[in-house]
Amino acid sequence: MTLRVPLGRAEIEQILPHRDPFLLLDEVLDVQPGRRVVARREVRGDDWWFAGHFPGRPVMPGVLIVEAMAQTGAVAVLLEEQNRGRIAFFAGIDDCRFKRVVEPGDTLILTCEIDQVRGPVGRGRATAHVGEALAARGTLTFAVER
Repeated sequence: MTLRVPLGRAEIEQILPHRDPFLLLDEVLDVQPGRRVVARREVRGDDWWFAGHFPGRPVMPGVLIVEAMAQTGAVAVLLEEQNRGRIAFFAGIDDCRFKRVVEPGDTLILTCEIDQVRGPVGRGRATAHVGEALAARGTLTFAVER
């Protein structure tokens, strides 16, 4: 796969095993395989979770913001030659904080910087921003299926 950013959903689906309705990235804006990824998610009023979270006050669930950050990190990990075609499992999150509500019409800019990799296990620092405002942050742990 030739890496020319931005990567659209078709290219993201060549990297990640996720599919609708659970693929939470619309575009990869910048990528340094194994090191850093910046992605984008347009939060739409017709996203499947808004019907129940919450009627009359739609808010993107925090767990889905975390999942979007994890998918962003997985792009960095799965673009490394030794990990292509594998699955990166979400193994943990530390120091997670939510700072801003994410609503329909918001654009999430998701960043994950891989800090440490030992064998199939690694950690990365992830953030989700809406404009300049921090929406969420956390340290993610992943394990690549061997």
